[in-house]
Amino acid sequence: MKYKNFEELPIWQKAKEIVNLVYIITKKYSELNKDRRLVDQLHGSSLSIMNNIAEGFDSDNNSEFSRFLKYSQRSASESMSMSYVLKDNYPEITESDDLYKMCLDERKQIKGFIK
Repeated sequence: MKYKNFEELPIWQKAKEIVNLVYIITKKYSELNKDRRLVDQLHGSSLSIMNNIAEGFDSDNNSEFSRFLKYSQRSASESMSMSYVLKDNYPEITESDDLYKMCLDERKQIKGFIK
């Protein structure tokens, strides 16, 4: 199947779900507002998953697109790592496990898409 727009890509749609979950978490738990660096890093890493997929989609060739997908994959790993910071320091944030699982699944999907 040939995709016409990046929004049609299942990996971009999943990335958007991850971003939405991160924003839900950071809005829902007001105590996170004291830890701006953590919140900024969570936002940045999740947004990077989604944005690198979109940016790479408009590349001139598959090699360039693949490079951006690998950036996206690494950002998913970064978000997974950040989920441990949430879990270890904010145990009341039960969504940290959901974030980890979604990012793990996203990484697998991106790897498959690259192949």
